[in-house]
Amino acid sequence: MEIPFVQPAIPKFDGYYDHWAMLMENLLRLEEYWDLVENGISAGTEDIVFTDDQKKHIEDQKLKDLKAKNYLFQALDRSILETILNKDTAKNIWDSMKQKYQGSTRVKRAHLQALRKEFEMLHMKAGESVNEYFAQTLSIANKMKIKGENKGDVEVVEKILRSMTPKFDYIVCSIEESKDTTMLTKEMLK
Repeated sequence: MEIPFVQPAIPKFDGYYDHWAMLMENLLRLEEYWDLVENGISAGTEDIVFTDDQKKHIEDQKLKDLKAKNYLFQALDRSILETILNKDTAKNIWDSMKQKYQGSTRVKRAHLQALRKEFEMLHMKAGESVNEYFAQTLSIANKMKIKGENKGDVEVVEKILRSMTPKFDYIVCSIEESKDTTMLTKEMLK
């Protein structure tokens, strides 16, 4: 029995560049177009006479670039495409998006600083479920990881244990007495 091929969905750009870029890069790697997006088409000069194999390779590269551009065009709204000046190659489109939406190092540091504060100040609220609090803590830790600061399992587990409501003190004590918290992973804590 033949398994039908399912075309993966093209991630639409929603303003969150880092997330979109990660999904789009994965798709372009899957389709084997990433090298063109990252490095561009090897440009030949008009003075050189190419062999038939070289001409075929250049035409293949141009076709692949056209296909990669098609994916990028489908992922971007017309209003965004109109702001990109150079749409000649997939690399030019990608580089323009990166420059325009990735943000500067200073902005990233400010976002990371805000996430650090949010992580430090985070405490479980009365009436909040353990799963909700766990998800919120992991969400902040994952955002920090995307911005370049990895909160390891130990730090996240210890944060969750020390910031639970008093209602869970007996469970936290039981975990801390029966397990080595430096060996607990986030998955084990669930």
